[in-house]
Amino acid sequence: MAQQSSTQVDSGDGPSGPGTLKRGLRQRHLTMIAIGGVIGAGLFVGSGVVINETGPAAFLSYAITGVLIILVMRMLGEMATANPSTGSFADYSRMALGRWAGFSVAWLYWYFWVIVVGFEAVAGAKILTFWFDAPLWILSLVLMVLMTGTNLFSVGSYGEFEYWFAGIKVAAIIVFLVLGTAYVLGLWPGQGTDFSNLTDQGGFLPNGVGAIFSSIVVVVFSMVGAEIATIAAAESHDPEKAIAKATQSVILRVALFFVGSIFLLACIVPWNDTELGASPYVAAFSEMGIPYADQIMNAVVLTAVLSCLNSGLYTASRMLFVLAARREAPMRLITVNRRGVPVWAILFSTVVGFLSVIAAYVSPDTVFLFLLNSSGAVILFVYLLIALSQLVLRRRTPDERLTVKMWAYPVLTLVAVAGILAVLGQMAWNSDTRSQLLLSLLSWGVVLVLYGVTRWRGGSVAVEELVAGEPARRVLVLANRTLTASELHDALHRIEGSDAAEYHVVVPANPIDTGQAHREGAAFVWEATAQAAQERLDSTLETLRADGLTVDGALGDYRPLVALERAVAEFRPDHVVISTQPDDTSTRVHHGLVDEARRRLEVPVQHVVVPA
Repeated sequence: MAQQSSTQVDSGDGPSGPGTLKRGLRQRHLTMIAIGGVIGAGLFVGSGVVINETGPAAFLSYAITGVLIILVMRMLGEMATANPSTGSFADYSRMALGRWAGFSVAWLYWYFWVIVVGFEAVAGAKILTFWFDAPLWILSLVLMVLMTGTNLFSVGSYGEFEYWFAGIKVAAIIVFLVLGTAYVLGLWPGQGTDFSNLTDQGGFLPNGVGAIFSSIVVVVFSMVGAEIATIAAAESHDPEKAIAKATQSVILRVALFFVGSIFLLACIVPWNDTELGASPYVAAFSEMGIPYADQIMNAVVLTAVLSCLNSGLYTASRMLFVLAARREAPMRLITVNRRGVPVWAILFSTVVGFLSVIAAYVSPDTVFLFLLNSSGAVILFVYLLIALSQLVLRRRTPDERLTVKMWAYPVLTLVAVAGILAVLGQMAWNSDTRSQLLLSLLSWGVVLVLYGVTRWRGGSVAVEELVAGEPARRVLVLANRTLTASELHDALHRIEGSDAAEYHVVVPANPIDTGQAHREGAAFVWEATAQAAQERLDSTLETLRADGLTVDGALGDYRPLVALERAVAEFRPDHVVISTQPDDTSTRVHHGLVDEARRRLEVPVQHVVVPA
């Protein structure tokens, strides 16, 4: 953390010591994260099931779903470039629909990914059994430990791993596209132009037009992940540019990687071939006569699984970071180590992943299945709130800030909303997916209850003053940027003996109160916090001195109560003033700070609420 001339910041588990933190993700990392984000094991394995159920027209299911994902990403691009934020779409929902929506999006998205982490660890272990004869649970735990270590080491290590993981996936798809195109067009040795599989075996739509739309329920979950780039961009050098580039390039990625490859699969292998359901790309390579196809594709699928596991853990931990920054998760989760890694957020997310792995081993058909189903429709809820948020925020945003615009607003936004609702309706109609929708709704209900509890615990306390019986000689002020407001000045002057009192101001170096947690990523939030807090303290001291008060000050711990207690021990005041904003905007009165201060301290504690 940068050193200050007059004071130093005790930031707990935040970074400390000489030097400055650097942004951990480079543009090449962001580019590959964006490209590889939508390519998961669902494409390499699940696409075969879709082709079996839909027929040769399966690529149309991917095309329709791809349009929906493209619209969501375009909306994200518009909001992210106009309102850069570490909270990404959780913050946009908060701004547009209220704190309940931001709380819902962040916790639901976190829940979705921690369950995915456990699921992918089990899936990766199953792939490893192709080469290793070892218990499934041991292999799952090994993968969890490996990816946890990668994320804990540094932000850059996550980016580097994801760069190469995504690179392998992309390379495999590109190779397939090139070879598959050559095979279908008759440029392959001993092979003529052949599109017969699109119409043979019952025709282009052997299971009817309805199969195209019913398959979308499965397809949409194989495309989840494109939005990760908008979260990772907060830890890049140029977030706005990275987000704009990521959201704009999703069109080409969906068209090539999904629609293009599924079309070639349907051309190369008959849609009703049972080998498609097991491993469609192995079936296609085998049909083309490429040796060791199973070995090659198993390695690629393993890479895709590890990539998903790696990204899932990263994404879940950053969502916890955002929740802690908004006072909606334990504040401890916002702390980062010297390498800019939110260690506690990663470990907390990892615990759930480990528990999922244990559940898969102990109770695969009950507990683990329940966890999977309870997160099944969660991502659709998140996408729905993103679309509704863009519908609202577009009206509030000046045109000059709209460097990326949603096409044909509000028509295509409403089309996206209708599409998401249609998929949810299809899940309710289909008996195989109905339980996923109901349990996911239950998960959302639990989150809303937690929101109510959080608001109840963190509510502001009404203005209340305790007047000391003796004139104050030493007054300690714990304050944020509201310190210069006239209401606080009046309150200080109303303290008996205030004209002759000595004042000491403490400004907690808190990423939330300084606004840095909203603007900066985890890798460099503490450096920016120290600078912002010091600037605030200097301005505050200058203002109060100009008002005729004898005052000095220092930066305090990022935890307000800890900062207060340490200042009391050193300054020994006979009066304490805590300044906060009103109920709906205050971040100071957290978990009963004022009440706790009054309980612990033996001096009068005066609480001043001033307008935001």
